[in-house]
Amino acid sequence: MICPHFAPDVAPTGEVMTSIVSGLADRGHRQHVVTALPWYHQHRIADGWTGRLVRTESTSWGRISRLHPFPTDKTNIPARALAFAGFTGLATLVGMRRQPRPDAIIVMSPPLILGLAGWLLKLRWRVPLIFNIQDVFPDVAVEVGAITNTKVIAVASWLERFLYRRSDAVTVLSEDLRVNVAAKLSGARPGRVEVIPNFVDTERVQPGDRMTGYRREFGLGDRVVVMYAGNLGFSQSVELMLAAAIALNDDPDVVFVINGSGSNRAALMAQADGLNNVVWVPMQPRERVAEVLASADIHTVLLKRGLAKSSVPSKLYSILAAGRPVVASVDRGTEVERTIDLAEAGMVVGPEDPQAFVAAVSTLVRDARLRRDMGAHGRVWVEKWLSPEGVAIAYEELIERLVHPARG
Repeated sequence: MICPHFAPDVAPTGEVMTSIVSGLADRGHRQHVVTALPWYHQHRIADGWTGRLVRTESTSWGRISRLHPFPTDKTNIPARALAFAGFTGLATLVGMRRQPRPDAIIVMSPPLILGLAGWLLKLRWRVPLIFNIQDVFPDVAVEVGAITNTKVIAVASWLERFLYRRSDAVTVLSEDLRVNVAAKLSGARPGRVEVIPNFVDTERVQPGDRMTGYRREFGLGDRVVVMYAGNLGFSQSVELMLAAAIALNDDPDVVFVINGSGSNRAALMAQADGLNNVVWVPMQPRERVAEVLASADIHTVLLKRGLAKSSVPSKLYSILAAGRPVVASVDRGTEVERTIDLAEAGMVVGPEDPQAFVAAVSTLVRDARLRRDMGAHGRVWVEKWLSPEGVAIAYEELIERLVHPARG
């Protein structure tokens, strides 16, 4: 397993990979995880983990090799590219070391370049490679304007196709992403692209009392809480929260909570200067996720134009598991909209549309019964979704088909 984050790191993709590894371990599989030292929260190596380039630890199911991630400022794209390249090179060297021959290799992207480590290790060990795509790159980076140089885009697109073609299977989170990736494999076995959605842990995340310790800690009281919880980067249109806060600034019973961190946080806080109905909360530890979700009356999913076709926020399913309604600002006709509509669990508006977003939020703010009904519908729907164990089984079955194709 090669991935950029793993427990105790708090990145959402780290939680996904940690759950898959745990599920496979419960089913008796031995594994070697090659990942980064914890660094996501502060975008620097966490206290207590510094001082070594590589740390290896033994577990009941195998071992974990944690590597220096060479963290850089997210806004410095060239530096980030070099950091990812350094991490990929180090992961390749660690994976090449003498060890029991694996049956398969699973690599998570982004970063896309990490797929090169998987391909080289596939050649080294002569085993199948599974490329797990959480966000389609470079599509996401191009859509948000993080990459504008046409030569860089061309190289990234070439690398993307190169790695897809050299993977024995490519797993994606939704039908939208499957269509996207399969189109890039036209004439080169597009059937290798499979949908294995991320799990939702309905045991850990359950509907809870809204009057939480989190509300007391941050002075929210009994007000209607409209929350955005997640990364504050350039992919998320969190400005919509500020537009809604301005529109509802005269209502003392409504408060907007922005919970998270990221490269765009400082700019957003500057834009919100003078708004007394916006509360800023730093990213909370993993063990408080259920409490954070329960504390809101309305949750939001905010993706800039074009991104919902290349990315599916895993937090959507956690929101539904918490029994809370959601207002999503995303591209129409995508997995996020289909999920919310099928579950009857919220309202969907177009991307980056402040007027429509404010109208949807206002509707739910005024109607407590509608909020309760939508939240209940979401919980019922998500209970039918794949569990962490179900996702692990899906990967186990995929590996079995690749390792023993004749049995399929």
